[in-house]
Amino acid sequence: MAKRVLIVTNSYDLHADLVSARLSAMGTAPFRLNLDEFPKDFDVTLSFADGRWSGGLTHLPTGDAAPIGEIGAVWMRKKADFSYRSGKLPPQEKAFADGEMEHILFSMLYTLECYWMSHPLAVRAASWKGEQLLRATRMGFDVPASIITNRRPDVDAFRHAVGGDIVFKTLSSPILAADEVAAEDRIAGHLSTTLITDEDEALLDAVAELPSFFQPNVPKAHELRVTVIGDRVFAARIHSQADPRTMIDCRDMSAEILYEAEVLPAEVSHRCLEFVHSYGLTYGAIDLIVTPEGRYVFLENNPVGQFLFVEQLVPALDMTGHTARCLSDAIQKEERT
Repeated sequence: MAKRVLIVTNSYDLHADLVSARLSAMGTAPFRLNLDEFPKDFDVTLSFADGRWSGGLTHLPTGDAAPIGEIGAVWMRKKADFSYRSGKLPPQEKAFADGEMEHILFSMLYTLECYWMSHPLAVRAASWKGEQLLRATRMGFDVPASIITNRRPDVDAFRHAVGGDIVFKTLSSPILAADEVAAEDRIAGHLSTTLITDEDEALLDAVAELPSFFQPNVPKAHELRVTVIGDRVFAARIHSQADPRTMIDCRDMSAEILYEAEVLPAEVSHRCLEFVHSYGLTYGAIDLIVTPEGRYVFLENNPVGQFLFVEQLVPALDMTGHTARCLSDAIQKEERT
């Protein structure tokens, strides 16, 4: 029985498009579950008898079927709102239907004993930045002092203690939950890492409304995006200090700064690999600062971070191909057993 890769994502995921093409070229057939088309464009039947689940999914537009017994690897990519055959449901009906579909989806996924990139439970456990800082410190990373508070005097004391400017960062998402509300309800779309200097003191009174996260403004020679895929580490040097727009937050893609492949010191590469694997993850996107003195400073790990924008800027880092190989190798291993 030929095993398949289940890709759980949405219909506008370019990463999934490219990896699917690579998998097909390798002779491994992916089955794509676009959640924004689910269950509208799928038939679902799951049966439990004799201590096990059977059944699976059928994609109605193509007739492609994926029995759950044929799934040998799962790539968890992106979430999306479910859609239904009757179109827009009344609010209470939609809330109930969404709850049912989430229960059905994860009841199915959690029965699969196969290779994961990465398991949802591992992703959730790895998502909390406060815990990441503690774990990174214990694993030997250089980690900045940090504070979360809704007391303005504590922010002032922190600024005094670090002896320089500080930065404010969001903990959940820099897009300010814009993807969680209707377009007409969005009041802002992005909040970059923000430098807090003496001129910004009045802004700090706002912490009384919502506890906020601050760190020192760590001096940078450059930054690193370190992507762990399976047992390989891909590192890109980001010349963020070459443009004023990216000195504080390198995610401003309007600045045409240089990205290039980086060879990490062996101990840093190993530490990044071990950090990601310590959660049971097979994927992670770690952000590091390299200071002018050569210190490697840990900022965060995104367990479902993007890699394609880095690969497009540094084609030598073939992360698309390696992702496909990891999934294909897992399938072949399943078939041999």
